[in-house]
Amino acid sequence: MAERPGLRERKRQETLERITAAGLKLFAAQGYEATTLDAIAAEAGISRRTFFHYFKSKDDILISMQSGLGRQLAAELAKRKPDQEPLQAIREAGLRLVSAYAMDELIVIDRIMRSSETVQARKRASYAQEEAVLFAALQDYWPGESETTLRLLALLAIGAARLSLDAWSREGARRPLGDYINETFDAVAAIAGKH
Repeated sequence: MAERPGLRERKRQETLERITAAGLKLFAAQGYEATTLDAIAAEAGISRRTFFHYFKSKDDILISMQSGLGRQLAAELAKRKPDQEPLQAIREAGLRLVSAYAMDELIVIDRIMRSSETVQARKRASYAQEEAVLFAALQDYWPGESETTLRLLALLAIGAARLSLDAWSREGARRPLGDYINETFDAVAAIAGKH
């Protein structure tokens, strides 16, 4: 049975969520660049000093929302069917992951993240770390596969998420994000089938 977090950890999590919600609210209302740390702290009901116990900068609020993709995919892969092929398992894990988010929220977060070149650069830099986390999980889940195969699968999974999100955003989120994930994996299957 999982142990419940203690009072201190619950309060820390609540404060983290409050700061994140305050940041997103202000970013959406005022724009990312116009929103100050002091405004976020005031909106969250904390001091500027307390803010720095949770985040190093306002960029970190947005980066934290997209970090953990490798870990989240790994957790979804733990739910895979026995003897499922890795590529299909990764596709299904990605679809389950995006279905857990409200599309309206994703649209706002995506718009805010794309408004800052600094955030975009940090987001791109984090992809290698996400691939490494996912690669470690893939090694545990498919120990018989070659390292090259598993590294390519981790690269593909994170890359598919990037491509899908970019296409979804470029097209104004007209269709569910899962449609783009399926199209990306269909393209991979088509390429693999040609060789």
